[in-house]
Amino acid sequence: MVRNQTFTGIGTTCGASGSRVGKAIQNTDYEVMNEMREDFWYDSKGAGKIHGCRWIPEGEAKAVVQLVHGIAEYIERYEDFANFLNRQGIAVVAEDHMGHGQSVNGGGVQGYFHGGWFTAVEDTMTLLRGTQEAYPELPYILFGHSMGSFMARTILCKYPDSGISAAIICGTGWQPAGLLPPVIALIEQVCKKNGEENPSEFLQKLVFGSYNKRVEHPRTEFDWLTRDAKQVDAYIAHPMCGFTASAGLLRELMKGISFIEKPESLAAMRKDLPVFFIAGGDDPVGNYGKGVRKAAEAFQRAGMTDVSTRIYPLCRHEILNEINKKEIYEDVAQWIAKSVKSGE
Repeated sequence: MVRNQTFTGIGTTCGASGSRVGKAIQNTDYEVMNEMREDFWYDSKGAGKIHGCRWIPEGEAKAVVQLVHGIAEYIERYEDFANFLNRQGIAVVAEDHMGHGQSVNGGGVQGYFHGGWFTAVEDTMTLLRGTQEAYPELPYILFGHSMGSFMARTILCKYPDSGISAAIICGTGWQPAGLLPPVIALIEQVCKKNGEENPSEFLQKLVFGSYNKRVEHPRTEFDWLTRDAKQVDAYIAHPMCGFTASAGLLRELMKGISFIEKPESLAAMRKDLPVFFIAGGDDPVGNYGKGVRKAAEAFQRAGMTDVSTRIYPLCRHEILNEINKKEIYEDVAQWIAKSVKSGE
């Protein structure tokens, strides 16, 4: 089914196949096919162009979800989840971060944040602001996974008046306060010695090397992602996934985590914002549930009044790609419906 859909927003649009480039979409009507992806581009605050995607449901949208992806992946990996949300009447938008996905083709270096952590977060905020202008009356839900969960938490702390209605924090974690300063100092030494734009196998092993340790008889080094072998194989096979991050990106990631764990940052969050923490019980990023619960407890200590948590037993890091992902999809949709209704 092809229909006309009006979208006032940002960027330059192209067809879902990426085969044609259209004109700027400010106050422009264009055709959208149900459960098809629209691609667009906008200027990064750091380097080059940012590649964005939007999935528009058939009929009137009743809410908007902005997806914020993780490290060493690209946003189209979330297309099945986006299509599911479309069927619930929810519009979905997302962008490839600097140094990721098709944004690398727009300029920049794979696996590197030009301008640092907060510049990359500002790129996400550019999409947020533009989409809010397009849907000013709709509830707006921010969904961040893995590194994207830390970016989403940065937005909650740094932009408490951003106008979002709720936040879903997926595959997140918590680092001991005493650990981060020496780790950042070590990474800084590697940056100075080898160049911050260059990949670092040493730092890659330091940060991610232990993640497979609880996987019995692992097939690959990425089995910690999900129990679904097909998803693991697809991740390994794709050139936009699993690359070795630059030393600079890992430094900025650690700085971002340090920022969101500071009491003064947590205290700045909007206290009545509904927040849903979700993660796998066998996810090493969240220390097998312990780090996720610590993050949720930190939110509550900061005065957040609507914080809920669900840990899925046996699930690994990418719960949206797990063998029971449909259960998780449904739980997310039900929580969104509940949080949106309670906010009316």
